[in-house]
Amino acid sequence: MFFLFQFAKLHKNIQFVRFFYNNCEFCVKIFSIQAKIRVIFVNLHRMNETKTTIRFIVNPISGTHGKENFPTLVSEIMDSERFDWQTVFTEYAGHAIQLAKTFAEQGIDICVAVGGDGTINEVARSLVHTQTALGIVPCGSGNGLARHLCLPMDMKGALQIINKARIEAFDYGIVNEQPFFCTCGMGFDAFISLKFAEAGKRGPITYVENVLKEGLKYKPQTYCVEDESGTHNYKAFLIACANAAQYGNNAYIAPGASMKDGLMDVIIMEPFDVLDAPAIAIDMFSKTLTQNSKIKTFKAKRIHVHRSEAGAIHYDGDPIMTNADVDVEMQPLGIRIIVNPDAIEDDAQPNALLNVFSDLFNNINNVREDIVRNGRRIHVLNKLMLRKLSRL
Repeated sequence: MFFLFQFAKLHKNIQFVRFFYNNCEFCVKIFSIQAKIRVIFVNLHRMNETKTTIRFIVNPISGTHGKENFPTLVSEIMDSERFDWQTVFTEYAGHAIQLAKTFAEQGIDICVAVGGDGTINEVARSLVHTQTALGIVPCGSGNGLARHLCLPMDMKGALQIINKARIEAFDYGIVNEQPFFCTCGMGFDAFISLKFAEAGKRGPITYVENVLKEGLKYKPQTYCVEDESGTHNYKAFLIACANAAQYGNNAYIAPGASMKDGLMDVIIMEPFDVLDAPAIAIDMFSKTLTQNSKIKTFKAKRIHVHRSEAGAIHYDGDPIMTNADVDVEMQPLGIRIIVNPDAIEDDAQPNALLNVFSDLFNNINNVREDIVRNGRRIHVLNKLMLRKLSRL
């Protein structure tokens, strides 16, 4: 405006000078409003540039809770000044893999898996070695990874953790080209994963029912395990490789596992009879499994396992059939995950499953001599235990 005034004076434009003097205050207001509008647009542009982008990938059929109201809950809890989000529901098995891959390629900051361990695996496998972080809203039957990370088990609490958006890098593993983030394994746990998948009905009670029904019939296998220290032969009920500490439902297969040491915890469960089973279950829920005489453990970056025959393996609880050779390898700090900044790991507390196994253990001790003489009593105890589980 000053330059216009000087230009008018220089060219002796008396009318313009007179107009300028008469309307100076009005002109100042006009220019002031224009400047403010420019500032508003610049700030809006900057806000859009700095907002963290989030995509919620929801599996509508995982677990036992409905998710129809999830988008509304997100709107109520998430900070709209910090985050720009969208919610997408999966439509078929494997859909989450494609969605997360697309979002990572688009440079989305965070992809949140809303579902169980299977949904989390699908989303996470598309985010490894990218700058897109994984968020978790646990809605499954086990929630092993979420429990290891001390995330809240309710949607509201989990969303509040997403709001804090603290991100850290963690290890993940690969078993026969399949990524896993919690555990993988072969033997009885993979066999039960198959039965669990075939059952249709989800939840910890279904899992334990399958363990009880199939446990007496399962035959241990012989495994040749090669790691950095050499080759060893084992006859085992199962071999588990743990990145995180538990299977889910606070069943700790590897209580000392770390997701940041670049190593897997390898757990070899030797053959045992039915009299040992309740004690092993109690140890698992009490974080004392490694103290059991039937358990051998070691840490490794990678292992190669040769089995006597082809069979099932599982990755994060999802079973697949594969050949006799199994390769497992860790990938250090390859996945970025939103963590709970206020996490306090709970002490192992008795839960319903632990109480049932404790009752069974006491019953077995009370009638141990009869069981040895008559194996049919074992089936009676199993039925009693299943009856208790059905009332939980």
